[in-house]
Amino acid sequence: MHMAMVIGGGFVLLGLFLLFGRLWGGVNPDLAMAAKLFIPAWLVMSLANMWVGVTKAGYSVRDELPILLVVFLVPAMIAGFIAWRLAR
Repeated sequence: MHMAMVIGGGFVLLGLFLLFGRLWGGVNPDLAMAAKLFIPAWLVMSLANMWVGVTKAGYSVRDELPILLVVFLVPAMIAGFIAWRLAR
């Protein structure tokens, strides 16, 4: 359940990035840039989630790595797809 909530938080953050891209420029290249900027920000947040899992919840890094991949890749792939579609 926690993993789904974190992924959902990633989609909310992506939506905020796209909203700010719309407010700053409002054209597709600006939205594509906002989606591209989301990816490193989401990587930092995903790594922070992994750190909490290892240090506070008691999981090993080996246990947390597959979760990190899923948590990071699902929103990042959607952001990459949005950036690709809007940059054309």
